[in-house]
Amino acid sequence: MGRRINNKTKIIATIGPASDSKEVLLKMFKAGVNVCRINASHGDHPTHQKAIDRIREINDEHDYAVPILFDLQGPKLRIGEVKEGVSIEEGSELVLTTQDCESDESCINLKYPSFYSDVEEGDTVLIDDGRIKLKINNKADDKVFAKVIHGGALSSRKGVNLPFTNISLPSLTDKDMKDLDFALKNEVEWIALSFVRRASDVNDLKEIIKSQGKKTKVIAKIEKPEAVQNMNEIIEVADAIMVARGDLGVEMLMEEIPIIQKILVKKAIAAAKPVIIATQMMESMIDNYRPTRAEANDVGNAVIDGADAVMLSAETSVGKYPVEVVESMYKIILLAQNDENIYNRGNPPDKNSPLFISDSVCYNSTIMADQSGARAIVAMTHSGFTAFKIASQRPHSDILIFTDNKPIVKMLTLIWGVQGFFYDKYTTSDETISDVKEILKKHGFVEPGDILVHIASMPIHERATANTIKLNFVE
Repeated sequence: MGRRINNKTKIIATIGPASDSKEVLLKMFKAGVNVCRINASHGDHPTHQKAIDRIREINDEHDYAVPILFDLQGPKLRIGEVKEGVSIEEGSELVLTTQDCESDESCINLKYPSFYSDVEEGDTVLIDDGRIKLKINNKADDKVFAKVIHGGALSSRKGVNLPFTNISLPSLTDKDMKDLDFALKNEVEWIALSFVRRASDVNDLKEIIKSQGKKTKVIAKIEKPEAVQNMNEIIEVADAIMVARGDLGVEMLMEEIPIIQKILVKKAIAAAKPVIIATQMMESMIDNYRPTRAEANDVGNAVIDGADAVMLSAETSVGKYPVEVVESMYKIILLAQNDENIYNRGNPPDKNSPLFISDSVCYNSTIMADQSGARAIVAMTHSGFTAFKIASQRPHSDILIFTDNKPIVKMLTLIWGVQGFFYDKYTTSDETISDVKEILKKHGFVEPGDILVHIASMPIHERATANTIKLNFVE
């Protein structure tokens, strides 16, 4: 039946060496993890396979419904191998090249074949999350000459950012295609696309997924200035978005990120698309037992803004306290979700939409639930669309979604306030609603005297879009 989920904003935990044992994973699930992220930038397929298998074993053995989010690396630019003890001095000049060499103080190798043709004089090159800053002076003979604006220690395979440079690399690299094939064969519930620049990047990935007969949901990661400029078209075609503040904060002015985050959250909710806040949420807990006050505030504000999920990266993948960081985040969420500003977003349906009837049913169900003090909104869905729509209104009531489409049960867990259940005994409308109510009562999700708002499609066996609202008591 599944365990009750009390946190409306969900917790995503990245799995890595610190958290890939079954024992630690189970403790993290009990602490409040709702979604497991596998980062394709690190590890190999055998390692990822073990993690996937362990996650699903725990789901089966302990009655969880934790989905897997497989995060593609994308066209991440990196430098090559660097000699030991290299430090780049401010004011010095060096060469950037794509030719194979071991990098040192005078020459840096980049794993980016089209680097020479993509960059221009005056462009900025940032290395290691902006810790090292270079300015391109000129280029000649397949070499790019740059001046060091901010220096620092240089080590192997650090990331490279080119703010506002039009990168010619495709959104899906050869590595991504292999990782995507692996993820789809493993029937993961969500796939995240890195370094999205425009809507066509998302559509290209969706076409590949569709061509393999899958319906895996796609998360567009907003981490490029171009993605911010094209946010409306990206939100329209993606199934969800992630505010990936790491690379975004390097390529754009850091002081712009808080406003961009709030705008993206607001737009995603209005479009009924889940939105994830990621990067450095509880970074200090990689090494420390407690978060900083600023981190607690950051998580709390994301919850109050209405984020569907907050994500842990290195904190759970390589940190010293993978269980404790989840416990801390869970406590912050539970307190923050008491803020009334989160609820009843009032996104009315578009009268001109072909889905106006079902949109109107979902919208008005949340109004009825609020007015009646309903314990839960209970909906039947095949595609999951109803869950996205109800959640976008951010009702106080629990959102309990029943579906005969087993693959989407875990997928629904990522969505704000939603808990999914498998149910395939559709008979008459009244019998189905009565049966679902008894199931919820039996497993402790509701109790006698509770008011429930039911959403369904009549006749129920046709599994069409929602067209009916029914309000009743639990006897």
